[in-house]
Amino acid sequence: MKRYLPLLLALPLAGCFGFGGKPPKTLLTLNPTATLPVGSAQNSAAAKTITILVPVVPQALAVARIPVTTGDQVAYVVGAAWVEAPQRLFARLMSDTIAAKTGRVVLSSAQSFSNPGARLSGELRNFGVDGSTGEAVVTFDGALIREAGKDVEKKRFEARVPISPIDNTTVGPALNKAANQVAGDVAAWVGS
Repeated sequence: MKRYLPLLLALPLAGCFGFGGKPPKTLLTLNPTATLPVGSAQNSAAAKTITILVPVVPQALAVARIPVTTGDQVAYVVGAAWVEAPQRLFARLMSDTIAAKTGRVVLSSAQSFSNPGARLSGELRNFGVDGSTGEAVVTFDGALIREAGKDVEKKRFEARVPISPIDNTTVGPALNKAANQVAGDVAAWVGS
């Protein structure tokens, strides 16, 4: 009986500990406004290729939560989280948009060993809410190498979409709209 006494004493505390946090009310994702039609085939022999790398992000964006920045303070939207790392969602959105708008064959880094074509990388600097202006903000600093071993072109893209109120039901659509605008601008820059 003495052996089981510590377990019996700890049993009432078992309900006080949790493994993992409370799940968010809303899980968010990005949906492209421009996509290739289902069943469309692409061939790198007939079209230029581009490899899109997952952008780097600052620590405030390296989480599944949605930041709200006001001055030098960062908070997070209560009850909302991304289903996947936001930089991966944004890279996939850019891939879909660039393929649909430019006709280029978009490759992942794993597919690009034989013919990477152009290479698009960059930093996703903002992907959240500016609390002082009440806007969803997406800022992407793109770095494009059009041909292997050639010059690097850099360009900053930003989109702002008004959002009110700032909560778990409004941030997703506003960030999706801003991200699609930036992806469309990047596709126009990349060209065919």
